[in-house]
Amino acid sequence: MEPARQPADRDQVREAVRSRYGGLARAAQAGESVTDCDPGAFAAGGFGVFGYPDASGLPGGAVRASLGCGNPVAVADLHPGETVLDLGSGGGIDVLLSARRVGPAGKAYGLDMTSEMLDLARANAREAGAQNVEFLRGQIEAVPLPDASVDVIISNCVINLSPDRPAVFAECFRVLRPGGRLGISDILADDDLTAAQQIQRGGQVGCIAGAPSFAEYRDGLTRAGFTSITITATHQVGDGVHAAVIRAARP
Repeated sequence: MEPARQPADRDQVREAVRSRYGGLARAAQAGESVTDCDPGAFAAGGFGVFGYPDASGLPGGAVRASLGCGNPVAVADLHPGETVLDLGSGGGIDVLLSARRVGPAGKAYGLDMTSEMLDLARANAREAGAQNVEFLRGQIEAVPLPDASVDVIISNCVINLSPDRPAVFAECFRVLRPGGRLGISDILADDDLTAAQQIQRGGQVGCIAGAPSFAEYRDGLTRAGFTSITITATHQVGDGVHAAVIRAARP
């Protein structure tokens, strides 16, 4: 089970996330290259735009602000005409790539709580000439979309930042249509780490709220109602901490 957090702790974590990513967005807008953890992890190809074989032609601001730990667009296996939602869309790289995949008959939403990231993402969408995208302001624990309104949810190294992951999984289940699916890249911790170790080691790779364990992630998805859950570690990013691919479906 995930360690319980008090509301004040959740507010503090959320504000820390907002502050950090607002600063990174401003740096990306200024033309700087940004990283959210050990720069060596980015240089080694484990994070950021290095995980994308199909990022050519994207705006420089989207590439510079790519802070993920995988390629959820590929994980989700998107198809033309689908509606996709990116939780914690940042500078918009996954939304723009999703828009390419779903085509003009589809729609790609990006959700972020950081105004600076939303400004950056919208500028990137204009530069890319993307017509089938929309960026929404809000928290991933309270998605501002109707029930059963999207086919696919993606997220790239963001759910680990949430101080209330059960709420995130419940919202994912709510907004997905029956038969909808999740395709997530995230940071997870080994199951034998203590809660304190999850927070300490997760913080070393940018997980402000601590890296959830593999078992916690699976349990959270199961409790929310998801089935066909698979969690696969892709590469180690710290001592007992891994980037992973998570897939699940709403029955």
